[in-house]
Amino acid sequence: MRKYFFTALAASLLVPLSACGADSEPASDQHADHAQHAQHQHPADGGPVPAGMVEAANPTYAAGSEVTLSADHMPGMQGAPATIVGAYDTTAYEVTYTPVDGGEPVPNHMWVVQEEIKDAGSERLADGTAVVLEADHMPGMQGAQATIDSSTTETVYVVDVHADGMEMTNHKWVVESEIQPAS
Repeated sequence: MRKYFFTALAASLLVPLSACGADSEPASDQHADHAQHAQHQHPADGGPVPAGMVEAANPTYAAGSEVTLSADHMPGMQGAPATIVGAYDTTAYEVTYTPVDGGEPVPNHMWVVQEEIKDAGSERLADGTAVVLEADHMPGMQGAQATIDSSTTETVYVVDVHADGMEMTNHKWVVESEIQPAS
């Protein structure tokens, strides 16, 4: 009788728990892309900004400002505290690229700036334009063939991120709409 009771109790606990993973709504394509993107590691130090970058004259968040990130480019970033290192006026692009080291294509990478695209000139490039990346945010990125998915002319920021054991200095890039004042 006791054995039957414990078996019934265990089964009654497992049935509701098994529903937790079933029939849930699928993640959005963008979130799934970020999860795939998480396979590629950004370096702990993003290094200097490219030559020719123009500092923003009156950025919403000046260098040294403490902010909260709403970007979810990688695990641990959304809601993370950060410090603004620099603010720049340029065009930022979301791109899909194939790493030169033979890895799987990386869809919807946010962000690459105008100054990190080979022979980009100064005019905003159209969505769908094929380009060659000069950015080296992640292994296999520099020299990669890419396609521009979208772009924005919001102020772009370099940030130091400190959260959940993640310490990154000079992380490139976060656009203004992905930043909130520190709470």
